[in-house]
Amino acid sequence: MKYLITGITGFAGPHLANLLLKDGHEVFGLVRGSNGMETDILDVVGEPNYSKINFLYGDLTNLRLLSNIFKDNEFDGVFHLAAQSHPPTSFIDPIGTFEANIMGTANLIQVIQDYQPECKLMFCSTSEVYGNEGKDGHLIKTTDTLLPANPYGASKVASDLYLQERMINGGIKGFITRAFSHTGPRRGKNFSISCDAHQIAKMMVDPSMDRTLSVGNLDTIRVVIDVRDCVKAYYLLMQSEDALGKVFNVCGDVPRKMGFFTDELIKISKLEGVTKWVNPKYYRPIDIDYQHGDSSELKEITGWEPEYTIEQTLTDLLNYWIYKLS
Repeated sequence: MKYLITGITGFAGPHLANLLLKDGHEVFGLVRGSNGMETDILDVVGEPNYSKINFLYGDLTNLRLLSNIFKDNEFDGVFHLAAQSHPPTSFIDPIGTFEANIMGTANLIQVIQDYQPECKLMFCSTSEVYGNEGKDGHLIKTTDTLLPANPYGASKVASDLYLQERMINGGIKGFITRAFSHTGPRRGKNFSISCDAHQIAKMMVDPSMDRTLSVGNLDTIRVVIDVRDCVKAYYLLMQSEDALGKVFNVCGDVPRKMGFFTDELIKISKLEGVTKWVNPKYYRPIDIDYQHGDSSELKEITGWEPEYTIEQTLTDLLNYWIYKLS
């Protein structure tokens, strides 16, 4: 099979590429610029896999370039992972977030409809579309109210609903995933758990550094899984005809306070004397208190279960940053 990954130079994209290549598929990756940024994924895919990826160049907001890509290449499926996905950035630049996420997705839907109607589309939505819907502690279902708490979530709601309309009316073959929190190697240091790991790794690489860890709100509660488990859910759904036209939560089973992940990273590092300082800039203007989702339909259709323990995920994340900083 031939699969296109948008956002291949992001967080989840390289891990998905590894999985697809392992199973013998041909992988194409959409890259926004031709300045060599694609080499950055070598830290996850390695040279053997990197040399097997077919890179295509174009911006999702440029309909003409995107049309040419779909005229010149044929895909069995598209994993649409590309997005401006950082909630705090979306408060600073909501218009840019809307352009990238809403128009980029609308353009992709359009070219698939126009040129490759048999191609399956997986749209990577997000648990951020629910906002604080789960604050009472209930398992969030895909039928729950969509009430985003930030512009990023709002941009994903718009794209999510548009694709649902297109699927209902037979315009496209696709499915939607709403992944809850996930982390692991290559997670950007502007995201909470990886921010902690990056700071701790710096302390480990340079023992003379001050051991004060800047943290955000450690009392909010999330279910966190490994990015490699997350992309496996995407892949298994792409293989299933039963997934078409549906929406799926991708979520683990153990909700924990964010402080747990910070403490676990400190424990793994074996560093002594680390203190935590609550940094106001790490607080969102509106935060989500509690988030835990129901992914039973995903499990029923695919048999998916998370395989990585949170301890392994955090260890691999910390080792990733030690490697990068060294």
